[in-house]
Amino acid sequence: MSQLSNQPSPGRLLALIMIGCGFLALGVAFMLKPESLPSASEPQDFSTIPVEVDLPAPDLTFTTVDGALVSLSAFQGNVVLVNLWATWCPPCREEMPALQAFYEEHRLNGFVLVAIDQGETAKEVIPFIEEYHLTFPVWLDPASQAGEAFNTMNLPSSYVIDRTGRIRLMWIGGISRKNLDAYVPSIILAAQ
Repeated sequence: MSQLSNQPSPGRLLALIMIGCGFLALGVAFMLKPESLPSASEPQDFSTIPVEVDLPAPDLTFTTVDGALVSLSAFQGNVVLVNLWATWCPPCREEMPALQAFYEEHRLNGFVLVAIDQGETAKEVIPFIEEYHLTFPVWLDPASQAGEAFNTMNLPSSYVIDRTGRIRLMWIGGISRKNLDAYVPSIILAAQ
């Protein structure tokens, strides 16, 4: 009986083997690290990739931060990126410089970016506009009706509407400049 008490139980033996295999696999992974993986010093792009859709765009009417009444239908014939956001949203803050740069580069080609703030007042939004030097239109949606119209409660969310008024791309989450450049110019250049 003394010989049996010194041997590990089958469950414990299996656990030790699994742990050993895990360490072995980890060691092999470090040794055979593929060159295609970015290094820790390279910037990572964790932004979302858009979903291609074909839906009618809702006609939204809101006010600007200056109190003027504006409507999405006024931009018919342009490519419009509608961005739903809020000042308190970290991914919204993170994507604003990319959105601003993309807008500046493409605005003369019939591209409009409309940022619709969800649930805040002009007093909360104007300092944000100034801080990020935003030059594209910013609308106020204090009741978050745009989120309802686009059937989302996620911020940020963005929708690219083509020149005929159809939503062609939908982003749920932050957008990087890399992904803007990869997906939106072909819509801007189509039927220009």
